[in-house]
Amino acid sequence: MLRRLRQSLRQVLLLMARRPGLLCGAIVLGVLLVLAVKFTCSRAKNVVASARPPVRFFSPDAPVVDLYLGQLDQVERLRSVAEVSLIFFYAPWCAHSMSARQELQQVAKKLAKQVQFVAVNCWWSQGKCRRQNRFYHYPIIHLFYRRFGPIEYKGPFVAPYVESFILKVITPLTYLPSRATLKDFLSSHEPRVVGFFQFNSSPQPPGYITYLSSALQSLKRDFRGVIRFGVVTNKRVAEAISLKEDESVHLYRRLNSSLIFPRRERNFTSEAISSWVFEHHETILQWLQPPGTKSRLLERELIKGPALLLFLPHNPLGCSPNPVLQQVADIAVRYHSCNNHSSWDKSLPSRSQCCQSVVLPESSTSVCEVCLSLSRSVLTSSSVCCSFPSMTQEGDVLQSHLRHCCLHQDSASVSMQTTPSLGCSNFMGNYSPFSQYSACCRRVNELNESRGGDDITGLRCQTNRTLRFYVLDVALNWPLAVRLGATADGNSDGSFAAIVDLKDEVHYVLHRNALSKAFIRNFSAPYSLLQRHLVGEEDRKGGVEEHQHSAPRPLITELTTSSFLPCIMDLQKDVLLFYYTQWCGFCSVLNHIIIQLARLLQGNGTIAVARVNVARNDLPWEFMVDRVPSILLFPKYRKHYSVKFPDNLPITLPNLLRFILHSRTSSGPSAVFRAEFLALQHEVEALRHARERLSQQLAQLWRDNRRLQFDTRSLETQSVELQQERKSLEEQHREKGRQLGEALRRLQELADTSEKLLNENTLLRVLLRALKDRTEAKEQAEAEQKRSHMAS
Repeated sequence: MLRRLRQSLRQVLLLMARRPGLLCGAIVLGVLLVLAVKFTCSRAKNVVASARPPVRFFSPDAPVVDLYLGQLDQVERLRSVAEVSLIFFYAPWCAHSMSARQELQQVAKKLAKQVQFVAVNCWWSQGKCRRQNRFYHYPIIHLFYRRFGPIEYKGPFVAPYVESFILKVITPLTYLPSRATLKDFLSSHEPRVVGFFQFNSSPQPPGYITYLSSALQSLKRDFRGVIRFGVVTNKRVAEAISLKEDESVHLYRRLNSSLIFPRRERNFTSEAISSWVFEHHETILQWLQPPGTKSRLLERELIKGPALLLFLPHNPLGCSPNPVLQQVADIAVRYHSCNNHSSWDKSLPSRSQCCQSVVLPESSTSVCEVCLSLSRSVLTSSSVCCSFPSMTQEGDVLQSHLRHCCLHQDSASVSMQTTPSLGCSNFMGNYSPFSQYSACCRRVNELNESRGGDDITGLRCQTNRTLRFYVLDVALNWPLAVRLGATADGNSDGSFAAIVDLKDEVHYVLHRNALSKAFIRNFSAPYSLLQRHLVGEEDRKGGVEEHQHSAPRPLITELTTSSFLPCIMDLQKDVLLFYYTQWCGFCSVLNHIIIQLARLLQGNGTIAVARVNVARNDLPWEFMVDRVPSILLFPKYRKHYSVKFPDNLPITLPNLLRFILHSRTSSGPSAVFRAEFLALQHEVEALRHARERLSQQLAQLWRDNRRLQFDTRSLETQSVELQQERKSLEEQHREKGRQLGEALRRLQELADTSEKLLNENTLLRVLLRALKDRTEAKEQAEAEQKRSHMAS
């Protein structure tokens, strides 16, 4: 390859040497190319302007160190000289940063002597903060307590809330010097943690720093600081909550027994203490503080189940507790207290009446109590239950008696300024000769006294519709309260309460100044008499007109939540209803067709054309549709036989006219009877299927019962066999024990005998040694005598 390149290069050079004009042309082209590139680059540099250097974001008189060039290295130096530091990361163009700047300056002027406030521009491209951090939203607040941090603040950027958060970080522990302060500390409905540390031996016990770090760790996990940590240094004060050992951590709980941190099972670290507290603490009344930006905080809580949302005016820096909040907390504690209340199933058969309370409109001060009095034969049966009529069956009779009994008596008492006496109106049920209803009107105080005053204690354990209690700041969440049905001229104290059931897509509004226990009790009842609250637009006088000033009445009537039922249920007119939303493109396309249809039917006084925006107006469930656009016809005198425009037909003017004519002519008496007959057939078929399913379930229960009986007998047999085996094993154990005792006795005798023989053996050895010595002496003496004889 290199050889070929060299050969081609030589050929090009030889060609250029033979033809000098070609060489000069190549040189000229190269020079022009270099000049063009240089000219282009120089023009690009002149066209693109450099970014302007950043300027100070905070005012010079604000006690905030503004690092507007993104000097992140100076943040560490400023943190090292301060005990508590607040770092405010911002972007100069961000509207949220601009609004939070004013709030932060207010807080900095108040806490400048206790906290070091630092602001860092994290948007400047040449700054170190932009290069080292990846922030996806602004502003961001980080707090550092000495070396601990960062603790991120995720609440609303409002001065009182930010200041409250900073104060909780500055004082993470509450000193409890006496039993009175300890009792006041534990009287709150919020979770409380108490640590006992003695400062006698050392100025700072080793576990105290760990406990302090656990309080900061809890603030890091929950910036609201709902779980408060206290510290006790007096042993007598600690004995009030059964704390005897030093360096103990006590978690106080209202509904269940309190707990002490298990130091033998877990390590005594700040992370372990914080995790243990969050695992075992009780949440009775929870504060919700949406951050003010797009967040799914409210959705995550509402999907857990029905929720009671209480909007209250709240001051995070207030010293005295809110009386309304204290009342709600007391109601929530009683609602969750299940240990001091009997079971619903145990108390139901002994009651002679099934009652529910109906709260009257906000102008009334009375409560109507509706009771179902059952006959004695029904009460003795095991299938007794509270069955209140629905709005479609006996509800009309019930509502009429309520209206004539309770409302009439309440208005009479108000006009005469006297306390109404107990008034009841009895009436029979329509379908059961054994049931009788009574509607009684009482004052709220009288109703509470007759029921013992507290009738929601343990209600959480008596119903499947368990409520969760949440509190929100009405000033920060007023748009949400308005969407739920709050009005500017509502309660005098500015509070608002509503129960939201996200699963059933309904919510109920309390139209009273104080939280009523009957409101909670009626929601928890199996057959609640609470009315679903519907929120809609304000009624508009006009509709969609061809000429707004020339026509006296609109072509199309625009319906809202309040005007929907009066217009649709007009028995003298056939109503053609058009369902639409403002975001539906197909609905906008069909507007001219609906206008043409209304213009054709304008002279006919028996047909009305109306439309409703279902995105801005809540409607009763029986009038909702599953898709938009949809068209329904409500014929006169027969509103319950509404007809829907077929989905498989295109919505055109001829099809709409044909649909109206066919629906009006095909709904005569024979059609009505046929529809009723078909409905009865469907009901009979449904009852037959229900009976078959019930018989199958009963058969399955019988088989399960038989299997349980067989299992019980086999277990009893095994128990008897195990008892016999235990007796035989005990006898064998006693026999083996006796044999072992005998063997031990014999071994002891053998040991004594062997010791005696050993002593005798030792004595014999001594005697033999002495005899041997004497024999040797005699032999030596005899030998000496022999020697002497021989010598002589």
